[in-house]
Amino acid sequence: QVQLVESGGGLVQAGGSLTLSCSASESIFNNNVAWFRQPPEKYRDIVASISGGSPAYPDSVKGRFTISQDNSKNTVYLQMNNLKPEDTGVYLCQLRIGPSFYWGRGTQVTVSS
Repeated sequence: QVQLVESGGGLVQAGGSLTLSCSASESIFNNNVAWFRQPPEKYRDIVASISGGSPAYPDSVKGRFTISQDNSKNTVYLQMNNLKPEDTGVYLCQLRIGPSFYWGRGTQVTVSS
């Protein structure tokens, strides 16, 4: 069973920064990895993805969030700068291996105004 463990969340003031980590029990090399955000009582939205070393971001976080990976550690990172209150939510990591998707349990990020 593939396991993903997120860490690095916390409470930060608006304008601050956090770096999240997602550690996988399987190789992330050549597999797609994505970060999602689930605000309270809202749907889960993608905030960053990386495939073949190429990152992608929605407009809402472009220029503020950076996704990266360390294949030697099977870990994906999400650097978040200039955080806004609307970035608050549970951040979850998703790993795609072939036709299967795996999720971590998430880490809470709270941005105060």
